[in-house]
Amino acid sequence: MRRVLLGMLTPSSNTALEPLTSAMLSGLPEVSAHFGRFRVTEISLQPQALGQFDMAPILEAARLLADAHVDVIAWNGTSSGWLGFDADVALCQRIEQETGVRCCTSVLALNEIMEKTQRRRFGLVTPYLDDVQAAIVANYARSGFECVAERHLNRSVNFSFSEVEPPQIVQMAHEVAEARPQCLTTFCTNLRAAQLAPTLEAALGLPVYDTVSTAVWKSLRLCGVDTRRVKGWGSLFDEEIA
Repeated sequence: MRRVLLGMLTPSSNTALEPLTSAMLSGLPEVSAHFGRFRVTEISLQPQALGQFDMAPILEAARLLADAHVDVIAWNGTSSGWLGFDADVALCQRIEQETGVRCCTSVLALNEIMEKTQRRRFGLVTPYLDDVQAAIVANYARSGFECVAERHLNRSVNFSFSEVEPPQIVQMAHEVAEARPQCLTTFCTNLRAAQLAPTLEAALGLPVYDTVSTAVWKSLRLCGVDTRRVKGWGSLFDEEIA
């Protein structure tokens, strides 16, 4: 059985993503995740916060991951939600050009899933500020997706996102689900939400797509690994998506 190495780009202040990803892959002995970080401490629309996502430091982190001969590089972040999806498209192109390694992102994977399953009416749960949330909703609207309900916590400190307790995330998801979206997304890779998907799906009767999970899902697909082998992390990994 060949080894499969997943390279994961993550914000420097992110503490939720690594343990969630490692747990998700625990049933795949040939697959391992390897993490590269670049500095992100604040999520807002202020210039200093937006500047954290300049391409240069992300590319440097990607080059270091490529030194480990990873099979894929995934940007495990949701910044294109407010920057615009073209930012992730451009990032993937540059990473692939400079490293020769295939690239994907949490957000582009989420968009692919909603597109291919024809679930364009979605619910949105995040920890973000009012204006960041509004920018995400507007970007999705421009791409033909309708956010029918949303909840957010109006936070800006990235580290604090991992301190949100799961019961609060569950409550937000239940509130959003009252609008009957076709799917729901927990949209932040520093929320401890991915493990909640099976329970939420059973309670709400709709698919729950977490952005940590979407990056893992797409990375595995790019490497030819059967996602149905990932057990206990929600319907995403079992669903037939062409």
